[in-house]
Amino acid sequence: MSQLSEHRCEACRAGAPRATPDEINEYLSQLPGWQINVVSGVNHLQKTYKFKDFEQALHFTNKIGVIAEQENHHPSILTEWGKVTVSWWTHKIEGLHINDFIMAAKTDAIS
Repeated sequence: MSQLSEHRCEACRAGAPRATPDEINEYLSQLPGWQINVVSGVNHLQKTYKFKDFEQALHFTNKIGVIAEQENHHPSILTEWGKVTVSWWTHKIEGLHINDFIMAAKTDAIS
């Protein structure tokens, strides 16, 4: 499989298949530091990035916003002094789709 960050997000419709446990394990092996967190019964892909100060954290947050708009897939982002926590999941299917792993890889690429 080619690098996840080289892929584009595909349009995802309600009822699209969620990533299988085997796919999740395969994709996670390519994404150091990312974890699956369950929020209200829904799997989220999450990672926290550390920065020197709030300005750097905010700059990173804005870079995530640019790639999210380019791919039309948007995360939950918590920006704090010295850190940014990013969560990807697909709202339409209430779970994880390959798009979430692609965006996690793209997030790593800009960090």
